[in-house]
Amino acid sequence: MSIVNISAYKFISLDDLPALRERLLARCEALALKGTILLAPEGINLFLAGSRAQIDGFMATLHDDPRFVDIVPKESLSDDVPFGRLRVRIKREIITMRLPAIRPEGGRAPAVDAPTLQRWLDQGHDDEGREVVLLDTRNDYETDAGKFTQAVDYRLASFTGFPAAIAADRERYEGKTVVSYCTGGIRCEKAALHMHGLGMEHVYQLDGGILKYLEQTNGTHWQGNCFVFDGRGAVDKQLLPAPGTDA
Repeated sequence: MSIVNISAYKFISLDDLPALRERLLARCEALALKGTILLAPEGINLFLAGSRAQIDGFMATLHDDPRFVDIVPKESLSDDVPFGRLRVRIKREIITMRLPAIRPEGGRAPAVDAPTLQRWLDQGHDDEGREVVLLDTRNDYETDAGKFTQAVDYRLASFTGFPAAIAADRERYEGKTVVSYCTGGIRCEKAALHMHGLGMEHVYQLDGGILKYLEQTNGTHWQGNCFVFDGRGAVDKQLLPAPGTDA
């Protein structure tokens, strides 16, 4: 498989959005990359696909900007480019929650890495002996493709419904360790911060999301495929296009 698919994000204040958009658009066009880059005052979110040389060329340009030098993308492979075109857009939020007080740049929620989460799930509790509850922050059509076994799934139609769902269900999590997760980390980061803001204790985000978990572990405790927002439709535990998808 010769196509490298990358996803990455960073919450950081950006005040030069039009100029940044033009610069990234020009670079992607020069490299013939396809995919989507979202820019907002709160940060950057990107999904791109191309050859290894094309992707490395883009990342070199991105890292030339000191604000993005620490971005490390998650990668997966496919035979074909799963995007039909290139889009670089300016939005109000890079992931819509409609709670402007949630600003991850001001301080991330505690994160648990993939190997640690797998160990917790293997042993049935965290390192302090608390029960671990996995909380899926994705939309219902994403969880239909696959999710962690026994994860809480609110069947959300959109992420904007998450605050109301968690407010109505706080008692479920008392005395337990909560690990919020999503595809690549962006939604579960906002979700964990929101729960901390509600005064909930022992709440973590899965660092790097499902994609990083499947990259760094053997995929135990994960059931099904991982929905992705491109022509592949979903990837399997090996981060390859899932059977029955187009790419």
